[in-house]
Amino acid sequence: MDSIIVRGNGPLKGQIPIAGAKNACLALMPATLLSEEPLTLTNAPRLSDIRTMTQLLASLGAEVTALQDGKVLATSCHGEIKPVADYDIVRKMRASNLVLGPLLARLGHAVVSLPGGCAIGARPMDIHIDALAALGAEIELKDGYLHANARGGLKGAVHEMRFASVGATENFLMAAVLAKGTSVLKNAAREPEIVDLAKCLRAMGAQIEGEGTSDITIQGVDRLHGATHPVVTDRIELGTYMLAPAICGGEVECLGGRIDLIESFCEKLDAAGISVEQTHTGIKVSRKNGRVRAVDVVTEPFPGFPTDLQAQMMALLCTAEGTSVLEEKIFENRFMHAPELVRMGAKIEVHGGHATVHGVDKLKGARVMATDLRASVSLILAALAAEGETMVSRVYHLDRGYERVEEKLSAVGAKIERVKGD
Repeated sequence: MDSIIVRGNGPLKGQIPIAGAKNACLALMPATLLSEEPLTLTNAPRLSDIRTMTQLLASLGAEVTALQDGKVLATSCHGEIKPVADYDIVRKMRASNLVLGPLLARLGHAVVSLPGGCAIGARPMDIHIDALAALGAEIELKDGYLHANARGGLKGAVHEMRFASVGATENFLMAAVLAKGTSVLKNAAREPEIVDLAKCLRAMGAQIEGEGTSDITIQGVDRLHGATHPVVTDRIELGTYMLAPAICGGEVECLGGRIDLIESFCEKLDAAGISVEQTHTGIKVSRKNGRVRAVDVVTEPFPGFPTDLQAQMMALLCTAEGTSVLEEKIFENRFMHAPELVRMGAKIEVHGGHATVHGVDKLKGARVMATDLRASVSLILAALAAEGETMVSRVYHLDRGYERVEEKLSAVGAKIERVKGD
């Protein structure tokens, strides 16, 4: 199992290119099931989760070809489609549930295993089930599989979600675009990935209004056609690399970055004493003066502070001046990185959904273990500013969401290397 070794060595300087969004691409790829014509995705990230979705779509009968070193995904679903998404693939990744809506829309029936993924909370499927049931689907759970049927086809409806779930919004959108009549989703998720999916579906011929707001209206159409669509910039990778110079000093420009994608995050950086500047080519980040200041953070659905940047922000606040409180309101079990940061000399107290971080002057290198995707990169960020050497094990989590971390950080002056395991 691979490990990553980091040796803290001071300020960073240079440019880091930001990839296309993993979470956006994982929703865009299943959209190929909605049409017999090709869908081409550009600016695709090169990640293990993308390979898993490729395997899942191939098992259903779709064709996915990676071009230009994986940055372009040419997809097609013109042949026979298998309606069953098997456990052996679905268990590897939570986003596998996003084939449910497209399969129902295209075939009128689907059998999809309950999904797997990282252990950061229950992420219940009932929100997805309720959303699709509103469109006329009948769904029951049998032997670990969701058996869904839409006898007579899906029909437009008004549905209000009890929680603004990103995945359920995406499943509803992809199902409703081929439903008969008009659908309205209330309390819809507003994340940039939802906006990106709506843009792609619209390019394929869908009629969608209101994405990016709490109410999305979809007028069903008879068929969708092919399209070419660029995947939006990954705001989580963007925020992660913005924290690198914030933690260990220097100045880094994140190419392709846009402040509007992570405005609440940028506001917290400013409050902590970090300079964030939009440029013609990205976002330039540097520490203003001296030590980082403590700030309080509450994770919320977009446009609030992203839960996927909470672990990385905690790494920054470990060396801040003062005491910070982080409240996690999206997922339970999402402070598993805290004990590993404590091994590096951090002072953190966790009580339920709250973590209190007392800033220390310096972190120290140690052997630590990644517990999930975002936790893994938070340890790498902390290691950049720590004295001595840090070894992060179980970095297969990292490869699910960050492409070529060692290359990107080495290019701006970090001392980081991957050690191959058995």
